[in-house]
Amino acid sequence: MSTKLDIYTTKRRGRVLNGLFTAACFLATITCVLVLLGLIWNIINQGQDWLDWDFIKHLPSRFPEKAGIKTALWGSIWLIGLTALFSVPLGVGAAVYLEEYAPRTRWRKLIQLNIANLAGVPSIVYGILGLGLFVRALAFERSVLSGALTLTLVVLPIIILASQEALRAVPDSIRRSAYALGATRWQTVWHQVLPASLPGIMTGVILSLSRALGEAAPLLVVGAMAYVPFVPEKLSDEFTALPIQIFNWTSRPQEEFHHLAAAGILVLLVVLVSMNAVAVFVRHRYGKKIRW
Repeated sequence: MSTKLDIYTTKRRGRVLNGLFTAACFLATITCVLVLLGLIWNIINQGQDWLDWDFIKHLPSRFPEKAGIKTALWGSIWLIGLTALFSVPLGVGAAVYLEEYAPRTRWRKLIQLNIANLAGVPSIVYGILGLGLFVRALAFERSVLSGALTLTLVVLPIIILASQEALRAVPDSIRRSAYALGATRWQTVWHQVLPASLPGIMTGVILSLSRALGEAAPLLVVGAMAYVPFVPEKLSDEFTALPIQIFNWTSRPQEEFHHLAAAGILVLLVVLVSMNAVAVFVRHRYGKKIRW
């Protein structure tokens, strides 16, 4: 009799604890969402009157009514384009080698461990590395190329890990079936494994580039300028970026520049949401074509 009572008491305590934990998680989620919505609403109220086409196409100025975000927007486009050009082939290629070709040795485990650790390194550390390597050692100076290469270091471990997870999600039966039909390892990877893992890879790539778009610390270290009166036209040009321009405006004492910073944040949010929407679309579009 006492044993049944103990079992009943334990189950009842478990249900109570489960309910309390669920309620705590729900409360934490609602709190975070409300705080986020409050911040976004505050930004919209401050920046909506300053956000127009003139703000997009005008250059920065010391006069708030004439200031725009053109150079920062184009600088971010240059940075993200070059970062994608450098990081995607390297990251996906490294993931394919580690998952499909590298033997399961102690060296592979060591490399995998270091990649996982590098994904958690603060971005400013990569900025210091970029300053020493790209700006000074390789003499790229404080150019858009140095900024893009530094951001490549930031997102490369994340792209590798995301691509590896996407490749692991492909069933081994796909590989074995291709080998049984006489396909080589490269043919199996290129025609079977990569297409099947493409939604996960693209999602990881776009989310990693979204993170790079919002980075300010490494760009400040490698020498991104707070004021650049021209749009970059070549790799050796000086540059600024949206986070740097927003930081510059928020540091000004005039209230008008704070409204400009809010408008700049809205532009950055639109770009980030657009990139994340592309990730969702790609995953949904190509995910429907996969039938295992």
